[in-house]
Amino acid sequence: MQDELPSSGDSRTFSIIGAAMEVHRTLGCGFLEAFYRDALAIEFGLRSIPFDSEVACGVDYKGHHLRGHYRIDFVCYQAVIVEVKARAITGPGEEAQVLNYLAATGHQVALLLNFGGSRLDYRRFVLSQTRVHKP
Repeated sequence: MQDELPSSGDSRTFSIIGAAMEVHRTLGCGFLEAFYRDALAIEFGLRSIPFDSEVACGVDYKGHHLRGHYRIDFVCYQAVIVEVKARAITGPGEEAQVLNYLAATGHQVALLLNFGGSRLDYRRFVLSQTRVHKP
């Protein structure tokens, strides 16, 4: 499912999606995720989009840190999580992954970018509530 381009009020996600569209336009579909991540990092640099890659994301349970961690593909503008996929389709599993990243990090906006189809598929997620653990 491809959402409409973000409104001009969301210039950060608009810039990120524009960079992803350029990567997809240049590479097309059919490569492994790693190639799209590398190309996207280059495109972010060319467009002066600030980013960190392979960001460690820990998980807490009732105030206790669990062993292990996720690796978030990108965090742009120190606020927008970007998850890259290269699959024929994305579904509830990938969406849950992105929502879990939002909940675990406290960030409020994320993009799921899928380079696996003939057109770039992207979804924008906004965390409207934080998870509250009840004793």
